[in-house]
Amino acid sequence: MSHTILGKKMRMTQLFNEDGRVVPVTIVQAGPCPVVQVKTPEKDGYTAIQLGFDDQREKVAGKPRIGHFAKAKQTPKRFLREVRLQEGEGSNWSTEDVLTVEIFDEVKLVDVVGQTKGKGFAGTVKRHGFSLGPKTHGGMCYRRPGSIGQSASPSRVFKGVRMSGHMGDVQRTTKHLQLVKVDKERNLLYIRGGIPGPAGGYVIIKKSKK
Repeated sequence: MSHTILGKKMRMTQLFNEDGRVVPVTIVQAGPCPVVQVKTPEKDGYTAIQLGFDDQREKVAGKPRIGHFAKAKQTPKRFLREVRLQEGEGSNWSTEDVLTVEIFDEVKLVDVVGQTKGKGFAGTVKRHGFSLGPKTHGGMCYRRPGSIGQSASPSRVFKGVRMSGHMGDVQRTTKHLQLVKVDKERNLLYIRGGIPGPAGGYVIIKKSKK
């Protein structure tokens, strides 16, 4: 059994536990995720399954994508990801299988993989938390980063120097989040705390290994 499913981050809300305490949770629309392709060591060199999520109109999908899903007799999906399996597990799967939130019935902790919010070009104060310069007495470096390199030796800027640049829009994994509730009827997962990405962003939910 593969305890991995694709989903979409909906919004945050709160639930009450048995003690009457408020628990902040994130609602995730998880599945159903049909198996689009089964990869085997004989044909592909490794064992894995491809999962699809969220139907897409054929008009905007493109012919290569339509043809890929047509092999599995399925409609195109917006979100397609691959899940690696152990050797020998590929024979247990077919393109007729569909994963739902029921696989998380007895799971208590999950890891969530998502794409963080993109914040565009940002300076060093916002991006790295640099201190501000003096505001008074003619200070001209209120939000400037300051010196970034050396003089004659080595006459270059070292790699990894924290400077201004593109902020956000990177893959992040939040681990060991408590799975508070599984709604089988509406295919919803209620995960305690926040998860990466904006509302409406696609995420991957996995059972925590630790």
